[in-house]
Amino acid sequence: MKNALLPLAFALLATSALAKDQATFRYTPPKDAERPMVVEGMAGPQGGDFALRLLFDKLPFGKDCGRSCANVTLLLDTDDNPRSGLRLGSRAAETGADLAILIQGTRDFVGTSGENYLRVKVRRLSDDARSVDDGELLTELDHRRDPERIHIEDKTVFLLIDASSNLPSGRKVRIIYHPPGSRALQATMAGMLSGSATSGKVMIFRRGGWGKAPQGGQRIGTENK
Repeated sequence: MKNALLPLAFALLATSALAKDQATFRYTPPKDAERPMVVEGMAGPQGGDFALRLLFDKLPFGKDCGRSCANVTLLLDTDDNPRSGLRLGSRAAETGADLAILIQGTRDFVGTSGENYLRVKVRRLSDDARSVDDGELLTELDHRRDPERIHIEDKTVFLLIDASSNLPSGRKVRIIYHPPGSRALQATMAGMLSGSATSGKVMIFRRGGWGKAPQGGQRIGTENK
């Protein structure tokens, strides 16, 4: 079966006021996919961070996935400018990305036992980067020690990614997700210069904590005071 025939679904929110403030993408992985894949993602600016809510088709880490846990890369073009950032050629959707977010299910081995956990690496991609590995490592997060940055509810992963590391800024941000063997999915959301980051319109997480709303946070709309 050709990869081009794999069932894919890409969805942006309807053209409403809210559509300017968040980006949503959806993906249907092939049935024989070995690793957990992101099937739905929401992203938006929140204060000085980029907030993401990612739903996996399977648990992204743990004993069930064994040696084939999540290994997902999301890219952010933080100024929506393909002329700065990662260089992969004019036809590659990833060209112009300024930030790479690598989400990996892994395990700490201690003797004959080990502890499963989710690791998130964030890399800054400069103009001379020709691959994600060329990026400067800004931070490495661990869901066990960074609960204010990573929150997990079953197959849903919530992330807060610091956007203050001298990143290019614009009114729009492009998010790219390129599953192996499939075409790249792209969506556009409000950027740090749009005013949406501090307006309270996008609140994937409640202020001061993860909250008790469905999926761990408010989906969208005016923040509850």
